[in-house]
Amino acid sequence: MQFETSLSYRETGSTETGRVNLGGVDHFYQWIRSPGGVGETPIGKKPVIVFVHGWGGSARYWESTARAICQDFDCLLYDLRGFARSPLPKTGLESLGGYELGDYAQDLGLLLDHFGLERVYLNGHSLGASIAALFAGQFPQRVERLILTCNGIFEYNALSFKTFHFVGGYVVKFRFPWFLSVPLAGRLFMARFLHRPLPDVISREFLEDYLMADEAAAVGTIYTAVSEQAALEMPQVFANLAVPTLLVSGEKDIIIPPQLGRNAAALNGRIEYLEIPQTAHFPMLEDGEAYLRGIRAFLRGD
Repeated sequence: MQFETSLSYRETGSTETGRVNLGGVDHFYQWIRSPGGVGETPIGKKPVIVFVHGWGGSARYWESTARAICQDFDCLLYDLRGFARSPLPKTGLESLGGYELGDYAQDLGLLLDHFGLERVYLNGHSLGASIAALFAGQFPQRVERLILTCNGIFEYNALSFKTFHFVGGYVVKFRFPWFLSVPLAGRLFMARFLHRPLPDVISREFLEDYLMADEAAAVGTIYTAVSEQAALEMPQVFANLAVPTLLVSGEKDIIIPPQLGRNAAALNGRIEYLEIPQTAHFPMLEDGEAYLRGIRAFLRGD
C-alpha cells in the first residue's frame, strides 16, 4: 500500500525520509526542518523535537504540527515498530523485543543514539505519550521538555480490561483491504475518535495506517498499554517526572477522557495541564491553532 502526503502537509519545511534498524526492526523516520527560524539558525543547529504517534497510527498525523514549528525546531518523526511503515520482519521474530511500553521506549533511545541526539524535546500522543513519559522518567537528562497529548492515568478493573482486550483483539484480526473501497470508510472509522470531522483524505490515511499495522504489534500493545501493570506503573511515572511537562487533553475525548489527564497532572507540580475545548482524541488536528498556541507557549517556557 503506497502512502501519499496530504496537500495540507506541504506548507513549509524540507523533508528527509529514511530507515534505521532499531532492535531488529527497520523503522521509518522523517525529518521536517527549515533553514530559517529564530536568528536564521541553519539546519542541524536548532533544538530537536521528536514526535511519537499512538496506537494504530503513524508519523503522518504529526506532519502538520511539525511543519508549523519547523522554523524553530528540527522535527524528527518515526513510525513505531510494527506500525505503518515500520513493519516487523518476516522471520526471526523470536529474537526481537516485545511490545511492552519499555520496549518502545528502548527503541526511542536507540533512535536518538543513531542521530547523536543527547537531549531533545518530546511530544507523544496517546500510546506514544505513555512511551514518551516512560522514556523521560528513565532518562530525564535526555529530555528538555515533554508534551503528552491525550494521556492520563486509569484505575485497573479486571472485568473491563478483559472485555477491552477481547474486543480489541477481535477487531484487529478482522481487517480487510476492501475497507478502503467503502465510501466514506475513513470518516466512519474516525468518528469515535473525533468531535470535529477531519478532511476525508486525512481520515482515509488513518484507516490506511490501521490496516497496515502488524497484528502482533497491534494486539500486543493493546495488552501492554491497557493492563494491570500499566495501571500500577504509570501513576508512579507521572509522579516522578523530573522534566517540565505539558499534558494536553481534548474536552470531548472518549478514548482517554480529560479527567484521566487531570488526574495525572495532579500528581506532579511539574506537569502543566491544558484542555482544548470542542476537540476529542486528536486536538492537534481538530483545532490546530489552539493546540499550537498551547505547545508554543510551553516550549518557550512562558
